[in-house]
Amino acid sequence: MIGDTDRLQAAVAGRDARFDGWVFLAVTTTGIYCRPSCPAVKPKKDHQRFYPSAAAAQDAGYRACKRCRPDASPGSPAWDWRSDVCARAMRLIGEGVVDRDGAAGLARRLGYSLRQLERLLIAEVGAGPAALARAQRAQVARTLIESTDLPMGQVAFAAGFASIRAFNRVVAEVFACAPTELRTKRMRAKRTGTVTGGGAITVRLAYREPFEASNLFGHLAAAAAPGVEEWRGGAYRRTLRLPHGPATAALRPAPGYIECRLRLADLRDVTAAVARCRRMLDLDADPHAPTEALAADPALGPLVAATPGRRVPRKADAEEYALRAVIGQQIATASAATVAAGLAERYGDPVADPEGGLTRLFPTAAALAEADPAYLPMPHARRRTLQGLATALAAGRIDLGPGADWAKARSDLAAVPGVGPWTVEMIAMRALGDPDAFPAADLGVLKGAAALGLGTGRDLRERAESWRPWRSYAVQYLWAASAHPTNDLPVTDEVELSER
Repeated sequence: MIGDTDRLQAAVAGRDARFDGWVFLAVTTTGIYCRPSCPAVKPKKDHQRFYPSAAAAQDAGYRACKRCRPDASPGSPAWDWRSDVCARAMRLIGEGVVDRDGAAGLARRLGYSLRQLERLLIAEVGAGPAALARAQRAQVARTLIESTDLPMGQVAFAAGFASIRAFNRVVAEVFACAPTELRTKRMRAKRTGTVTGGGAITVRLAYREPFEASNLFGHLAAAAAPGVEEWRGGAYRRTLRLPHGPATAALRPAPGYIECRLRLADLRDVTAAVARCRRMLDLDADPHAPTEALAADPALGPLVAATPGRRVPRKADAEEYALRAVIGQQIATASAATVAAGLAERYGDPVADPEGGLTRLFPTAAALAEADPAYLPMPHARRRTLQGLATALAAGRIDLGPGADWAKARSDLAAVPGVGPWTVEMIAMRALGDPDAFPAADLGVLKGAAALGLGTGRDLRERAESWRPWRSYAVQYLWAASAHPTNDLPVTDEVELSER
């Protein structure tokens, strides 16, 4: 995209928000970089420079625009929709791996030397892992400065900075003002986030329009395992297992953004928590690409036109979803949630939740691998599959994390006895984030296909070829074609959402 200057300049001239997060506009005469849709600038073409990431623009000496806040735009969809090494590296950086393990640790996790990884990222993203992590730390710091009352020392620590001096220097370089100035401006304008107390941090999660919340939150609420997840007060709430301790997250749809309220055991986990919440709600997606592709199908077209912007509901923890996919084999959504809740009560670690009914983390793969089979309430064959998958995950033989190779993960999953095509594709769609996963034998898919007259078996698979590479999004429309609680927000909260 960076090489298509005419297209990018047209996007700037039209202030096209579809390009926000995909590319960043720098203006040579002002020394700032913006979103392509920024209303504050309309530079001459000779003064425009385009960069594939905020980090690349910062590395070139530009500071972030104070009006359009380009550093806060949704992330590039490329890092969610691709499985090459650069995309895997970007997802791991988003999880805070460089802050915890350094750039060399990131390279080791990907099986590359640091020099190889730096060369690949600079060619693709315009910046190396250290610069990308620095840009992310700056954005996290700004979010915490403007949306909380945390002391600056705690903000620096939570954002991943090694020292207050580095924190002050980077904030000044990126935003052209001191951290205290950012907070003073926020107190005057009260424009971003919510000032919170009692140990909670509330931030706004951006997304690209259009955004359809019904199936996304409906699915998460209908499949919620009591104690681990719940729908309360118009928000989906759940426990999180993070690198430095447990946490809870409450995600509430609001006009133009998602309100994210976090309670963390350790402030260093802010970056990882936000990254997981974004991936869980598919917030970095570009809704236009799948919409345009699926709207061309005569059967799906009317559904796409009625509710554009459907996202794929995922889980915050990929291993958890994989295990729950096995639990849910051939049983109803509610029954699977009940079994998952029982396992969490017996084998999950306790969590304190002063706001609601969250009590447990979902058990680790290691805990379920060692569980007494007598306490696994499922048929013998499924019990064997669950513990076989848990053992493989605990031993590291299967990687489903943000840095996973999707093709290898699929192959490794299929090698577990009892993990068939439906389970593999559901895990690929809802844990790995593959946009082209297609569980053709899923009951909801079959019911939706029947309702639309698309047939089943080979006929459906052949029809789905025209939906590539967006078959995961086609699944959302097929699910919505037949009645199911996952298709709608809980009734008691629909009025509340419309009133906000």
